[in-house]
Amino acid sequence: MSVINNFQRILIAIDDSPYSEKAALYGFHLAHVMNASVALLNVMDPPATTYSGDPLLGQQPLVLPEVTEMQEETSKAILERYESKWNSSKELLTFSKIGNPRIEILNTAEEWKADLIILGTHGRTGFDHFISGSVAEGVARRSLCPVLIVPNKTDS
Repeated sequence: MSVINNFQRILIAIDDSPYSEKAALYGFHLAHVMNASVALLNVMDPPATTYSGDPLLGQQPLVLPEVTEMQEETSKAILERYESKWNSSKELLTFSKIGNPRIEILNTAEEWKADLIILGTHGRTGFDHFISGSVAEGVARRSLCPVLIVPNKTDS
């Protein structure tokens, strides 16, 4: 069995939820303890509609860049909010991507050569879990590096 080195590159996947807040705190603490670099990743779902118009009625589709621009601004604000909490001299990178969160997290981890992925879980169960799937579960099953999933449960 090989010796496991300290994590030097930690990818933290975040969104605008309390679950991400908790995951980021874990990630920042772990990065501080291990003197690791951090990359924050925010993945936005593609806009449901990028155009309007009905081709059956002869209407030409119109691209709605405002939707994409709004998503990019929201992502930038989320990343900046978390970035302001980073208190280290080590490197902090930010990535904003559009697409399937599971795929984009895995691709970014591979491209950036992450040693560890950290993400929170929304804790969906039942039908909601069946329909939406679990991003955390999908990442953990397919990742080439370790994945730390921070649960959303609170002490009660």
